[in-house]
Amino acid sequence: MQKINPSFSAGTLKRGILAGIDVTWQLARIIIPIYFIVTFLKHTPLLDKISVLFAPFMGIFGLPGKAAVVLVLGNAVNLYAAIGAMISLSLSVKEITILAIMLSFCHSLPVETALAKKIGLSAVNVIAVRACLAVISGLAFNLIL
Repeated sequence: MQKINPSFSAGTLKRGILAGIDVTWQLARIIIPIYFIVTFLKHTPLLDKISVLFAPFMGIFGLPGKAAVVLVLGNAVNLYAAIGAMISLSLSVKEITILAIMLSFCHSLPVETALAKKIGLSAVNVIAVRACLAVISGLAFNLIL
């Protein structure tokens, strides 16, 4: 018979549940509004115009033009905004995978570049390296997948 760890208590469980609810709330505050905004844009000519405008560039990654919205939100805001946009668009598994890989290298540029600058790195170099890695990974995984 196993003994229950004495450091585990109802208080620990309560704190864990409350922390989980708090994190869920923080994420929902970003993801849900972005989801509704992008869903609304799908029903207007604006998303179609964005798609047509960015289709040639996004096509080199095997992505539709509308995926540019996901990349812009991921780079300008954060990954959770990109997830909200990604959920509302009808993307294939391949397209979602390519976007996720690209965003893993290059996301939240304003915040993370400011942090990198505080530790003494060049902002231009940080953005250039991260953007190049995103482009290279997008190209490579478009060929692989």
